[in-house]
This record gives sequence, C-alpha cells and structure tokens, in this order.
Amino acid sequence: MKSNNTASRRVFAAAALLGAGLLLSGCQTASGPAAQIASIDTAQGSAENIASLTAVIDRAPSDPNAYNVRGSAFGKAGRYPEAIQDFDTAIRLNPNFYQAYANRALIWRFSGDNAKSLQDYNRALQLNSSYDAAYIGRGNLYRLAGRPAEAFADFERAIKLDTTDPRAYHNRGLLYQAQGQHSFALEDFSTAISMAPDAAEPYNGRGVSYLALGDEENAFADFNTAIKLDESNAEGWANQALIYEKRGEKARARRSYEQSLKLDPNYGPAMSGLERTRSG
Repeated sequence: MKSNNTASRRVFAAAALLGAGLLLSGCQTASGPAAQIASIDTAQGSAENIASLTAVIDRAPSDPNAYNVRGSAFGKAGRYPEAIQDFDTAIRLNPNFYQAYANRALIWRFSGDNAKSLQDYNRALQLNSSYDAAYIGRGNLYRLAGRPAEAFADFERAIKLDTTDPRAYHNRGLLYQAQGQHSFALEDFSTAISMAPDAAEPYNGRGVSYLALGDEENAFADFNTAIKLDESNAEGWANQALIYEKRGEKARARRSYEQSLKLDPNYGPAMSGLERTRSG
C-alpha cells in the first residue's frame, strides 16, 4: 500500500497535461483495435471459431451469452456491423447485460461513433457501478478524446476496484507520461508488465519514460523487448532507431526507421527520423 506522502504526490493537473508535449509516440500506445479488442472477450475472430459459435446460437437462440461471445469474435475479426447486431440481440434478450453494453461500446468506438460508445459505457456502469472493464474502456475513450482528467478518474476507479486488467495501469501510465510525471508512469507501466508480460505496448511506454529520465540503457532494453514481442509494432522500431541515432549509429537507426515505415508508412516519428539519418 502506498504511503500517504506518496499518494499526496500523485497530483494530476489536467491543464498541465493538455499543454505537455509528447516525448515520443509511446504516449499513444495501446489505443487501436488490435490493442483493445482483446479486452472484450477471449473468443478468437477466425472463421472456424465464428462458425462454431454460430452453431451454438443455432442450438440455443435465446441465450444472450452466446450472442455476446460471438459478437466479441466478430469484433476481433473487424466485422463491426455483425458484432453490433449480436450485442444488440444479447441486450434485447437481457436488458441488464452490462458486459454486452461495454462490449458494444468498444465496437462503437472502433466504428468512430464516440457518442454511442460513451452512452453504452455509461449504461454499463449504471447497471454495475463496480464493473472495472467499463471504467477502463470509458477512460480510454476520454483519453483519446482529449479529456484527461475524466480519463484519469476512470482509471483510478478501476484500480481502486482491484482490477486485474493491465490496461488500467498502462493507460494511467500514459497520462502520467504526458504530464511529465515519469516516475509514476514507470511504476504503472511496470505493474502492467507484471500483469501482461507478453504485451509489447507497456514496454514501449516504459521505455519512453526511461529515456525521458535519462536512462538510455533501460529504455533500449524495453524497446528491444517490445520488438521481440511484436515485430509488427512500428513504434517499437522507431523508438529503437532513436536510441541508435542518439548513439551515433546512423546506419542502424536508418534501418530501424525504414522497418517502422514498412509497417506504418505514415508514422511521423519514423518519417522525420529517417530524414535526419539520411541527411547525416
């Protein structure tokens, strides 16, 4: 348990956060569908799995849980209209199905309808005010919408509920990081890593804060770990490249920036980094 002195130093000033510049792109990690869809269910989005879930629904067409699970699978497969339809059915069959509201909220966000997403998260929390996943989902919605104080409050609530979901700590770490409170960010990213050691995003985030605090070795180790865990992570390659660049290893930096751009041709930090290393 944190001491009172430590707790009192965990000050969150929204105005300061909004004006803070991002050190690297690590402050935006774990925000897209690939990072978030895993939170709605363990069902996989393969065609075979969806077919199996459809067979379950055919046998029990009045079971809201079956629609909720298949909706999650459709969401993982990027089939958002079908996911929404299944969550709609689950809610129609069970109007108090707060998990289905939270799952549908996530798909609304991926579909670009933040108003409906917020409405569903609010409804889920009306039905169950202790549902940590809904606080985390709504908090991330607030974070991405530039409402950091509200996001922070939701992550704090989930953490006080003793959530075992690493996203609460990871996303709160991103807020601390954006505000320049890197010691607190490191603590949160490390907690997220302890809960999900195979996830690349917290390593990227922690590496950014290590670098901000001048700890280049630990930053480099975290960026390398992020790449090892997820070779398709454009941020990890760009972050690794930045360390090479700082060390004067421009050829290696250039290769890593190029790899980042292969994965995401529009990734700004990699574009500017590649330009710098080419001109050198």
